[in-house]
Amino acid sequence: MIDTLEPDLDGEGLSIAIVQARFNEGICVALRDSALAELKRLGVADEDITLITVPGALEIPLACQQLARTGAFDALIALGAVVRGETYHFEVVSNEMAAGITRVSLDEGIVIANGVLTCETDEQAYARISKGADCAQVAVEMANMAFALNDEGEAQ
Repeated sequence: MIDTLEPDLDGEGLSIAIVQARFNEGICVALRDSALAELKRLGVADEDITLITVPGALEIPLACQQLARTGAFDALIALGAVVRGETYHFEVVSNEMAAGITRVSLDEGIVIANGVLTCETDEQAYARISKGADCAQVAVEMANMAFALNDEGEAQ
């Protein structure tokens, strides 16, 4: 028989931090609201949620790294929006931000649900606001997975 670890979306008792970029603020606030509503629906208590904002997407990895190093969080959620402009800057920001988030997650051993949208237009970004809720689900499920796989019961 195959030993299967089932997804666990019970957020009770989990400590989650959200790092939200302020650039493209309307989109980012909508992503944040989507994530917060889903975290609450999953049972994460208000007092177990920390929200910090940073200027833009490139600042998200450093904020995640600093939060991870506190040891106070079971998972992190990164939220932002990079919308293509007329220059190469879109590719630089998108690629470096994503690589930075992944590097921090692996180096620090913490789940980071990446909800930084990389879209061609504002309209595309607004159509993807539910990614905030998706990231809340990822954060809870993966934090619970880490707990289940760790003999000591610590996700980090």
